[in-house]
Amino acid sequence: MKRYKSQFKYMYLVLLFVFSMTFQAHAYIGPGAGFAVMGSFMAMFLAFFSAILLSLTWPIRYLIRSRKSKKALAKSKIKKCVILGLDGMDFKMTEKLLDEGKLPNMAKLREKGCFKPLATTVPSMSPVAWSSFQTGVNPGKHNIFDFLTRDKKTYLPKLSSVDINPPIRMLKFGKYQFPLSKADIRLLRKSTPFWKILGDHGIFSNVIRVPITFPPEKFYGGMLSGMCVPDLRGTQGTFSLYTTNTEYVDEKTGGETHKVVKNKNVIKANLVGPENPFLKEAQDLKTQFSVTIKDNESAVLRINKLNYDLQRNKYTDWIKVSFKTLAGIKISGICKFLLINTEPNFELYVTPINIDPEKPAMSITYPSIYSAYLSKKQGSFATLGLAEDSWALNENVLVDDTFLEQCVNMDNEREIMFFDSIDKVKRGLCVCVFDGSDRIQHTFWRDIDEEHPAHSPEAVKRNEIEKLYKRMDDLVGRTTNKCKDKDTLFMVISDHGFNSFRRGIDLNKWLANNGYLKIKDESNGEKYLKAVDWDKTKAFAIGLSGIFLNLKNRESQGIVEQNGEAEVLRKEIAEKLLKLKDTKDNQFVIKQVYNAIEIYNGPYKNESPDLLVGYNAGYRASWETVIGQITDKVFHDNTKPWSGDHCVDASIVPGIFFCNRAVETNNIGLIDIGPTVLNMFGVSIPSYIDGKPIAIDNN
Repeated sequence: MKRYKSQFKYMYLVLLFVFSMTFQAHAYIGPGAGFAVMGSFMAMFLAFFSAILLSLTWPIRYLIRSRKSKKALAKSKIKKCVILGLDGMDFKMTEKLLDEGKLPNMAKLREKGCFKPLATTVPSMSPVAWSSFQTGVNPGKHNIFDFLTRDKKTYLPKLSSVDINPPIRMLKFGKYQFPLSKADIRLLRKSTPFWKILGDHGIFSNVIRVPITFPPEKFYGGMLSGMCVPDLRGTQGTFSLYTTNTEYVDEKTGGETHKVVKNKNVIKANLVGPENPFLKEAQDLKTQFSVTIKDNESAVLRINKLNYDLQRNKYTDWIKVSFKTLAGIKISGICKFLLINTEPNFELYVTPINIDPEKPAMSITYPSIYSAYLSKKQGSFATLGLAEDSWALNENVLVDDTFLEQCVNMDNEREIMFFDSIDKVKRGLCVCVFDGSDRIQHTFWRDIDEEHPAHSPEAVKRNEIEKLYKRMDDLVGRTTNKCKDKDTLFMVISDHGFNSFRRGIDLNKWLANNGYLKIKDESNGEKYLKAVDWDKTKAFAIGLSGIFLNLKNRESQGIVEQNGEAEVLRKEIAEKLLKLKDTKDNQFVIKQVYNAIEIYNGPYKNESPDLLVGYNAGYRASWETVIGQITDKVFHDNTKPWSGDHCVDASIVPGIFFCNRAVETNNIGLIDIGPTVLNMFGVSIPSYIDGKPIAIDNN
C-alpha cells in the first residue's frame, strides 16, 4: 500500500476537484471543423456520475492494478523513470558547449552516465519523431509522416495528426441548430504508446506535453496533450493585432489585423472567438473590449467587466475571456495582451485565445479533470499545441525580446507541472517535453550563422542560442537533483538537432520545370495547389519534405498507373533531384531522396508521401511549398526570423541522449527509448515494436 501513496494522493486530488467543481455549460470544440455543444444538464450529469463511479470502483480497480503492478515490478530494475524532452537540442551544439565548459550540469551527467547522439526519424520532424518515441515503431506503423498531408479527394492540405468531423445529429429550429452529439475528433497517430503498455501492467505514468497526443487517450495515468491542441477558435494558433495604422496589411500568416479608431484616448474593438454553434449560418462569437490610453507607456484594458493595467512592451498575465452563445451558455478561453505602442499609432497584440485549462471547452487532458487540477495548483497556463507565437515574430508584430519572453514564460509554466509530477509519482514514469529549445533555435539561428540572409552583426552579442543551452543545462541540473535515488532512471532526450535554413526550394516549381506538374494558364499565385492542372500532373509537393505521385485509384484525379509507371517515376524524380544545384553558388542542395516503399514497413506506409526529400545543410522546402503555392523560381532566400530548421536529411541533425547510468549500446535511436523503458520496468516488449532496448548498467 505504501508504494502507491503518491498515486492515491494524485487521484484523491482529482476526485476532490471533481466533487468541488461548479458545473457550467461549455462548448466542445474541434479544430478546423467548428464545434458542438453538449446539453448542460447532460454534461453535468455525466461528469458527476463518472466521478461517483470512479470513487465507488476505485478499490476494485486498485486491487487489479496492484496485482498487475506487483507482478511487473517484481522483474523491474527501477522504481521510477524520468524522461526530460528538450525539443530540438542539437548534438553538435551541445558537444561544443560541453567542451567549452559552459554546460556544467550536463557535463556531470555525462561523467556519471553517458552522452551520445540520438538518431532521429526520416523525415526529421517533431510530429514524426515524437510519434516514433511514443510507440517505438517506424512511421509506416504509426501513420505520421509530416505536419501536413493532403486530402486525397480535394488535394487541399490538412493536419496529418487529427481528423475532424462535425456532429452527425442536429436538431434544427429556424435559424438555430442544437447539436445532439459531439464532434468526432480522432487522433490519426496509430500504434500504442509505451505508457499505455506500462499502464496495462499496473504501472502509473504522468505524461506532459508530448507532441501528437491530442486528443488524449485513455490509460493508467495523467496526460496533458501537446502539439496539435487547437486554440479556442479551432485553429493551430491565430493571433490578433489591433491598430490605428491604416497602412498595415490586413492579411498576416498566422494572424489577423483589425483596424481600429481612436476616439480621444479610447479605442473600442471586438475580440474574435469561435463560431456560434447554435446558428445555422456561420457567425463568429465576439466579446467587446476597450483600451483607455493614459500616456505613451500605459493604458487600461476593460474586458468582461474587469479592468487590467497595460504597460508598453509588457505582457499581461493570462486573462480569462468568455463568449456568450445562448442564455446561460458561455465559452471560456484565456489570452495575453501586449501594448506595443500608443503613439503615433496605437498597436495592441493579443495572443491566440487558448482553451481555458480550468474550464476547458474540450478535453485536453486525461483524465479530463487533470487540466483543472493543474490550473488550480499553478494558475492559468498555455494549452495551445504550438503556444510560442513564431508567426507573430515572422510577421514583425512581435520583436525578438517579446517573443523570447513568451518562450521562457511557457517553459516556466511547464517546469512547475514537471516538478510536481516528479514529486507526486514515487513509482512509475514521468515524461515532459519542453518546446522553448526548439522555438528559440528556429528563430535565432540567424545570430550564429554569418552566411544567413537574415544575419545581423549586432545580434551576435546577445547570443540567445548559447543562453538557451545554459538555461536547459540549469533545468537538467535541477531535475538531476530530484532523481538522486539509485532506483530512478533519468534520461534527457531530444527529437532531432538543428541546422541553418538559408535558402528555400520551391519543389512544385521544380516539378513544373521538369514536366511533372502542370500549372493552369490563368493561375495567379494561388495557395493550396489551386493552380495545378490535375489532368496533366504526375507529381506534386506539399508539407515540408514530401512529394506525392498523382496515382490512379488513390488521388481523386490521379493519372499515374500504380505499378510500372509509378516505380519508374519515383526513381526518375529522385535521380534528378540529387543532381539539383543552387543557382547562387553551384552547391548540391539535396543529400538523399527516400522511397517510402523501401524505408518504411507496416500497414500505413502507403499513406506516406511517395518520396521524402533529405535536404543538405542550409536548405529546406520553401515557405510556399509547404502550403502549395507555386512561385516563379525554384530558389528563395529565407529572410524571415525563422532562420534555423531541422527539416534536412536526418543524418545531419541527430538529437541528444543523456542518461544517469552507463550505456553500452552505440547507434541509439529515438525509436529505442520506449522499449528501453518497458524493459527497465520488467514489461515484455511487444513483437511489433521496431526499437530495441538500450543496454543500460543496472548498478
